Amino acid sequence: MNHLRSTESEMFTFFEMTPDLVCIAGKDGYFRKVNRAVTKKLEYTEKELFSMPIHTFIHPADKELTARKRTLLLEGKALIDFQNRYVTKSGKTIWLHWTSVYYPEQEVVFAIAKDVTERKETEKEIEEKYIRFKRLAAHFKSSIEKDRRYLALELHEELAQLASVVKMDIDWLHANLPDVTGPAQSRLEHIMNTSGQLIDTLRKISFVISPNMLHDLGLNETLKLLCREFTALNGIPCVYEGECDELRLTQEIKLDFFRICQEALSNVMSHAQASLVNIRIEETADEICLRIADDGKGFDMKQQKQPSGLTSIRERAASINGRLTIDSEPGKGTRLIITVYDTYI
Repeated sequence: MNHLRSTESEMFTFFEMTPDLVCIAGKDGYFRKVNRAVTKKLEYTEKELFSMPIHTFIHPADKELTARKRTLLLEGKALIDFQNRYVTKSGKTIWLHWTSVYYPEQEVVFAIAKDVTERKETEKEIEEKYIRFKRLAAHFKSSIEKDRRYLALELHEELAQLASVVKMDIDWLHANLPDVTGPAQSRLEHIMNTSGQLIDTLRKISFVISPNMLHDLGLNETLKLLCREFTALNGIPCVYEGECDELRLTQEIKLDFFRICQEALSNVMSHAQASLVNIRIEETADEICLRIADDGKGFDMKQQKQPSGLTSIRERAASINGRLTIDSEPGKGTRLIITVYDTYI
């Protein structure tokens, strides 16, 4: 008997002295017993707390969710790691982290909560800073792309057109000066070929700097063209597979997917010694994956120094809330997977 009384006394001491909020609530939704931490945090007296339903003290935005969780609790599912907001008597909002168990024989709920308001405010501050950073990064990317589009337009519309006029004049000279022979004829033909190459080069540079097709025809067609250009320039077969639903993608993601593919193909050309490259976009209900694979020499993932282009790809993936996964082994090629979740799409 003395041992039982001692245990009850220890439990009562814990109940009253712990800094955690400890309470016993009836099935009817009213507090039956609370410790000092509850009255201190909520700023109500015990009489006030016992006289009103518990949902009275819950933040309006959390009442519906809390009610659903309470229903599950009364059905026998313990409530663990649940967070909601309460409003104190003075109007302050506090965050509480709950662990609750229902005892059907006594029809009461035993619950312990920790005040996590400070942590939640820190998380909110970090989230706000992250959002500001994302907006700033998006602004810088938008400004850079705007400058790229202007430069590409100047190259394509101004320089390429001027080069086309020069080529037309050279073609006219070639057609209307039949008496030109020997070294002069060879030089004229060389100029004709060079002017044609100049026009093609200007158009290719214009496309690399800012692909107008991305705005006009979309990501799928632009990646197909990028693969064809890579194959033509490097002699390495490059294939784009898949037709992604572009309505799911923001313009920012489309542009970054294109830039990532550009960077990856540049790495293949410079380092991989590959004989085949495959690019594909795969979709599921909640994510979209860009996969880029080559059959080149690969590299050791454990080595400290990885191809420099991977840093740029990783940064671009992070800027659209994506995750970069790299899989490579010496002699077994390299596979890049950029996963963007539906919360951002």
